[in-house]
Amino acid sequence: MEKRVVIFLILSIAVILSYDWLLKEFGWLPPSASVQEEPVDNAPTRQSAEPGPLSAPVRGNPEVDVAVAKADPVPATADGKLTVETDVLRVVLGARGGTISSWQLKHYRSAPTEEKWVELVHQNGKFRGPLAVVLADATADKAVREGVFSLDSDFVKLDASHPEGHVTLRFHDAATGLMVQKQLTFHFGGYEVDVVVTVQGATEPYEVVLGTNFGIVEWGDGMIGSIGPASLVDGKVEKETPDAQLERKGSVQWVALQDKYFIGVLMPQRGTTALARKESDKVVSASVKTAAIGDGTANRLRLYAGPKEYDTLRSLNVGLEDTIDFGWFIFGSWSVVKAVAKPIFYVLRFINEYTHNYGVTIILLTMGIKLLFVPLQYKSYKSMKQMQVIQPKVLAVQEKFKDDRDRLNKELIKLYRDHKVNPVGGCLPMVLQMPVFVALFNILYMTIDLRQAPFFGWITDLSVQDPYYVLPIIMGATMVLQQKITPTTMDPTQAKIMLMLPAFMTFLFINFPAGLVLYWLTNNVLTITQQIVTDRLFFAKPLVVEPAK
Repeated sequence: MEKRVVIFLILSIAVILSYDWLLKEFGWLPPSASVQEEPVDNAPTRQSAEPGPLSAPVRGNPEVDVAVAKADPVPATADGKLTVETDVLRVVLGARGGTISSWQLKHYRSAPTEEKWVELVHQNGKFRGPLAVVLADATADKAVREGVFSLDSDFVKLDASHPEGHVTLRFHDAATGLMVQKQLTFHFGGYEVDVVVTVQGATEPYEVVLGTNFGIVEWGDGMIGSIGPASLVDGKVEKETPDAQLERKGSVQWVALQDKYFIGVLMPQRGTTALARKESDKVVSASVKTAAIGDGTANRLRLYAGPKEYDTLRSLNVGLEDTIDFGWFIFGSWSVVKAVAKPIFYVLRFINEYTHNYGVTIILLTMGIKLLFVPLQYKSYKSMKQMQVIQPKVLAVQEKFKDDRDRLNKELIKLYRDHKVNPVGGCLPMVLQMPVFVALFNILYMTIDLRQAPFFGWITDLSVQDPYYVLPIIMGATMVLQQKITPTTMDPTQAKIMLMLPAFMTFLFINFPAGLVLYWLTNNVLTITQQIVTDRLFFAKPLVVEPAK
């Protein structure tokens, strides 16, 4: 019977691994849940100033005739750069092409031991920089791309007393009458920027560029999380890196470039096409094409370039929080895992408000989850003990009816029924716990909260692997100990094969983030403790399973 249980488990795992793939192959997989689409007029919620005037007033459009009230304008430096700061950002704008040259996050370091801020602008892209305007007419487009914009700002650094500031970039080609203006409104305390783009002298739809890898700090090869372009068009999220270029037409709510921890997003008010381009290996660009609007009409967008903080993304109210995939499991995203993960995530942060150490928080959270599952694990342990007690009778039945498979099955079922033993009772509680374990795994792997979070001693960053492999080795040792004290009905050959599992898991966890290894190690230690206590308190006397009368 033991072999059948092993075969059952193998087949179950195979079904789980191939389920989504088979549905997709046969076309039976239902469309992914769409994010609730907002009305088309999703203008910025903050009250932003109107765009300043172009080099010449635009008749019939009073919206662009209103000048921004500015105090002490700050011009660009001699090298054509303008630097502005908020409490969380340091942004450099370039005159050539009127794009963003640098976008640094002041609350995030490139490495725990470095003073260098995280930089979101990719420096070696072939495509244009963030907030470039791409026109349909090749001549006009070249003029804008190579043109020099005038830059001025009404602030140098925002603070609580000056919570909002504006930067204006203007380009005017006297020969063709082409005018392009971009006005950026920065806000104290946030990574979101209100953008107003106005083009005069061109009536065809144009692109506003998010840029090359703008928002991708590190293109890691992790097994969880989508890295690269993403978009929300007609209420459906698409995460795909194209082979060359990908266009999605419809009502565009946002276009993004993301990695595991950071994201750059354009949210247009009037967007008809989301575009993503692959420039080279691990280098991609994205942009949004506007609707055909009148000459000189202001085109409003929102730009977010910063960390993938769950509450911050959720506050934007456009479904960006779903770029943090709490529901990842095997080949897809499962709603049951996501439903479990979000409450656990809130509990994790709540505990950390008191501990101020995510290592301690992980230990306490694992202990809490372990306590919740004590009844299930006791039932599983008891079932394994019962199976161990009746194993001699199982072997006797298997030997007696080894040449009659049908009779063997009937006799084994009768044996289990008479002794009130469930042969898979030790596995079912583990299956019920699986969504919780997977959800916690996703949280510890995906969320930016653990990035560069120290524990103690040599572990200065819980989001990367243990540099000295101490935690994985201890974890492997606890797995060996756990196997030794766990009841089993395996024969000696199978038991020796199972001894390879700790070695395999240790090798696998060597490259996992230290926070994940700490969780698994803590769970092992608690399981061992629970088994020892259970043996001494509940199974101090040998367990005898009497046949039912």
